[in-house]
Amino acid sequence: MIDYAVAMLKNPAHPDEPKKAYAFLQSRSTLTIDELADHMVSHGCNYDRGDIIAILVKLVGCSKELMLDGYRIQLGDLGKLYLTCKSDGVAEKEKFTRANIKSIDVNFLSSKQFLDMIQKVSLHKVPTRKAVAAALEAELAGHTSADWSATEETPETPVEDPEDPTEGGE
Repeated sequence: MIDYAVAMLKNPAHPDEPKKAYAFLQSRSTLTIDELADHMVSHGCNYDRGDIIAILVKLVGCSKELMLDGYRIQLGDLGKLYLTCKSDGVAEKEKFTRANIKSIDVNFLSSKQFLDMIQKVSLHKVPTRKAVAAALEAELAGHTSADWSATEETPETPVEDPEDPTEGGE
């Protein structure tokens, strides 16, 4: 089951239009390699926790190495990791240089099997994290109601690792 919350947001491409309700998935947390290994062991894996951690760490290192060498990494029926780039357009092909490439990014493409599974997942509506925080703050202050006025402006990002701007999700 996947939790989702709904927030009222403006469309940045059309800021003059009224806000609309949008859904945002609510991640429960981010699992570390250690936690993933523990989960795998709990499923009766034939390998011990230390072996699983070693394999996962090696998978990460080798995947980075191979992608940087131009390979795509197919992760079974989960999907594929690969690099893409963003660049500025140039009028003439001959004038395009490395300087026109602005960024190189890692992309993930879900497999058809995984996409089929996703379409069948059960969704559960939950309050936004801001609404929960407002209710908790009100309860701790001894109030019987909360101020909901600031709870639906933007989707929240879970504070899992404040040092990592790629963490979280809606």
